[in-house]
Amino acid sequence: MTEQRADAYKGYREPLVSLMARFGITVWCKVDVDTTRGEFSGLVLPRSETADAHHLVLKLDSGYNVGLRHDTIRAMTKTGFREAIYKVPEEAFPRDDRLPEVILLGTGGTIASRLDYRTGAVIPAFSPGELYGSVPELADLCNLQTEKLFGEFSENVGPLHYRALAERIGQAIEQGFAGVVIGHGTDTMHHTAAALSFMVQRPPIPIVMVGSQRSSDRPSSDAARNLIHATFAAAHGDIAEVMVCMFGPTSDRYNLLHRGTRVRKMHSSYRSTFRTLGDIPLAMVEDGAIQSLQTCASRRDDRTVQIRPEFEERVTILYYYPNMNPDILEAVVDRGYRGVVIAGTGLGHVNRKVYPALERARSAGVQVYMTLQTLWGFVQMNVYETGREILGLGVIPLANMLPEVAYIKLGWALGQHPNDPAAVAALMQTPLAGEITEREPHDGYLVFQGRTPEIDEFLGRIWS
Repeated sequence: MTEQRADAYKGYREPLVSLMARFGITVWCKVDVDTTRGEFSGLVLPRSETADAHHLVLKLDSGYNVGLRHDTIRAMTKTGFREAIYKVPEEAFPRDDRLPEVILLGTGGTIASRLDYRTGAVIPAFSPGELYGSVPELADLCNLQTEKLFGEFSENVGPLHYRALAERIGQAIEQGFAGVVIGHGTDTMHHTAAALSFMVQRPPIPIVMVGSQRSSDRPSSDAARNLIHATFAAAHGDIAEVMVCMFGPTSDRYNLLHRGTRVRKMHSSYRSTFRTLGDIPLAMVEDGAIQSLQTCASRRDDRTVQIRPEFEERVTILYYYPNMNPDILEAVVDRGYRGVVIAGTGLGHVNRKVYPALERARSAGVQVYMTLQTLWGFVQMNVYETGREILGLGVIPLANMLPEVAYIKLGWALGQHPNDPAAVAALMQTPLAGEITEREPHDGYLVFQGRTPEIDEFLGRIWS
């Protein structure tokens, strides 16, 4: 395929290239397509290098994308052409000396973007001018400065990035910013939120993490609204903690501010994927107002903060399953790991086959901690014989700390006291940022089981 031909069929391979050539269709053509499953009209979008070779992708007039399998296409008619221009119209971000100063730190992905309706292209925006072109409402909230620290998909973000973020947040506090917003991919945002909750001790200003579940080329995108509410919380909110700001309900009604050590991504695609577990959210953000839901650390006028970014990377988390064999834990010990978090069953249990490996870990100086797969509830290892036996093998219970938070805290705690196991154990069992609560709320744990009379009655009242 010549370079010119490849450019005309960006990302497409055989058999689609021959099919498109037969009808005189290239990328960015506006087309009507007749298929065995109906007729479609839209803009032919390019495909990524990793996409399959079987589907033609159209952006429909509704804004949604659809994939049409090549062997269902009977005819295609070109009705126009829209050349892509990958440029966000940029305009200087207006400055108002009466508004607070906020810094937006980028970690990768698209913080915000705009859809070029003329071309169908999704264009990333990050500079203040680009963000103003994409989300002009931000100019009513603050004077915005942006800084891209690194560009990573969230699954690639780890301790190296945690340290860099914590240190830059410390500098931003010293520089006098009223708040910090961190753009982050949603898949591991709760891990980073937990890390920053421990690394940035007693911040005087809000630190708000934000992402989006759906990109800005979709009518149901949550990107702009999440960014507006996160920026408002950072600029004008009174909560001086590390928080995650994402959709509350699936509708556009409000966002929730979740504490960084009690939040978890709970759905792969819902916009309301982030949920506070074992507690209730910190606050609601709606229409330029923040409604507090519980006691939080308050914003302060001083610039005092303690940054403690040390992190021991030789820690891991093991999800217990029935018939787990001891060699899994033994391998971790053999590889020189310093700490292990177990997500146990029930009140904090593993089978007896694992006991020799737990004994070996203790003898090797590897600290082992117990959390729960249930996510809600407390580790209670004195109730059953199994739990008592595990306690006798040196496993330390962590109350209602979430497994991922325990993993992050263990790496951080070992970084603080690399040669003092007793100090690490004391730190792990001491609540520092809400990761352990005295009790769980009676109205926090709710499971809506579909098609039951209770939920049908409840939804009927809401939707009537």
